[in-house]
Amino acid sequence: MIYGIGTDICDVRRIRASMERHGERFARRILSDAELIVWKARSARWPERGLRYLATRFSAKEAFSKAVGLGLRMPMSWRLCEIANLRGGKPVIVLHGGLKDWFEAQGLKAHVTVTDESDYAASFVVVEKSD
Repeated sequence: MIYGIGTDICDVRRIRASMERHGERFARRILSDAELIVWKARSARWPERGLRYLATRFSAKEAFSKAVGLGLRMPMSWRLCEIANLRGGKPVIVLHGGLKDWFEAQGLKAHVTVTDESDYAASFVVVEKSD
């Protein structure tokens, strides 16, 4: 049974402006420790790709927060929600701490997809509830 659906589109130019204004502090606020490692590696090779990586993660976390109906209220927080990739590239949501505990207690399962194209990053999340 579908528990919730969330979608988000993010203007990469807005993320760029936040990075210019706040520097790495902005990325550290949004990304989990594992995501931060990937972001740094991508940014070092190709800064624009690092910026789009950050935008897709921002967008996916926004979509997830909408799908679970919490917005950015506890237990939802940026760093407790991680968007990882399986070996083949499929994006998955990995939760941590109190958000993971809450999500599992609700009997929920999430599916996510992300995409980016020049100036925009978009995400779609479906959350299912076990019967």
